Amino acid sequence: MQTAQAHVAIDLLIEARWIIPVEPAGVVLEHHAVAVSNGRIVDILPAEEARQRYAPGEIRTLDDHVLIPGLVNAHSHAAMSLLRGYADDLPLMRWLSEHIWPAEQEHVSHDFVRDGTALACAEMLRGGITCFNDMYFFPDAAAEAAINLGMRAVLGIVVIEFPSAWASDADQYISRGLAVRDRHKSHPLLHFTLSPHAPYTVSDATFERIRTLAEQLDLPVHTHVHETQSEIEQSIAQYGVRPLERLHRIGLVGPGLIAVHAVHLDADEIALLGREGASVAHCPTSNMKLASGAAPVMALMAAGVNVGLGSDGAASNNRLDLFQEMRQAGLLAKLTTGDAAALPAAQLLHMATLGGARALGLDHLIGSIRPGKSADLCAVAFDALETRPCYAPMSHIVYAAGREHVSEVWVAGQALVSRGIMLHPHNNELKARGRLWQNKVIK
Repeated sequence: MQTAQAHVAIDLLIEARWIIPVEPAGVVLEHHAVAVSNGRIVDILPAEEARQRYAPGEIRTLDDHVLIPGLVNAHSHAAMSLLRGYADDLPLMRWLSEHIWPAEQEHVSHDFVRDGTALACAEMLRGGITCFNDMYFFPDAAAEAAINLGMRAVLGIVVIEFPSAWASDADQYISRGLAVRDRHKSHPLLHFTLSPHAPYTVSDATFERIRTLAEQLDLPVHTHVHETQSEIEQSIAQYGVRPLERLHRIGLVGPGLIAVHAVHLDADEIALLGREGASVAHCPTSNMKLASGAAPVMALMAAGVNVGLGSDGAASNNRLDLFQEMRQAGLLAKLTTGDAAALPAAQLLHMATLGGARALGLDHLIGSIRPGKSADLCAVAFDALETRPCYAPMSHIVYAAGREHVSEVWVAGQALVSRGIMLHPHNNELKARGRLWQNKVIK
């Protein structure tokens, strides 16, 4: 705790009925306040003491709210908000090959990605998500949208072997993606990963180049892996090994790996991920909707694997909603293990905040409410009929509340949602863009 003299000038003081800082684990603070200055958290202390110590430019008093870190969406394809509901109730490979890839080939462009990502950012911010990890074409357009809405984004330098409107081959995907990073790497809200799509769409030679770049640039590697059983069978037929073993032989399984989905893992693979310090982005709703399976989250955590939560894209979910993902992850773990105590609420909130931040290498900056970290914060109102009474705020966040109860959102101390209303001035324009793209896609 800070021991500064009384009446220290700060920008913002947020007083809340409850604060869940995530660090230390399981702690719920009552009638506390968070002091913010220059976009950073400077203190967490009892509200009465905060009033005596600080002279804030603004005070926000949240009498019936819980204040939590901003949620971190560990895996998304944000621009695919424009394909929400386009092809539902299909298995993954039919969904991709017969519907999504043809639609992307025809429609994806800089404008498509900019508009789709802007819609996604607005949806995520309204639901308390302050940071998203993206994998899609035209990352320059995604950067434009995120900057415009004031959202923190981790943009993937996407790599795939087949051509698109963004790039013609793997070398061009890499060169164009690195150029985007070079243009934006000093922006305080933008971060980057290397994002080879998946082992079934990326060659060994490309993976080896990605490994070298990851080491040189100190970037995480964000890739789909072991999402379906057919993916594993295809890898064995083509390469003689399962996909994760293939990545391991190339040298990509390590602390920088974000393994997305990781549904079909055997005991040795779980142990490998834990031993090498890799992270998993768990996407329970998408996995269930595409009938891909249930990731062995409890076994992964027992092996020491860091796990974050992702929404996947709106075309395979169909919501960019981490409140839903927390609840689904918890219920799925209890169902598949037969243990009602599996993944308690505190662990689920950790996955949706600090777990995602650690996977992205940003846990020094976001994911918990601690002095020195960025003031990426979310307030959830418990004043509605459906959220009363509240006996346990931690449990309430996961099992009772939803994104509709998010009332305030700050990114780096900047208010982006207030009293449940997006402060961005172009909401009607975003809705109009969505209608425009719908008309183009359905022609």
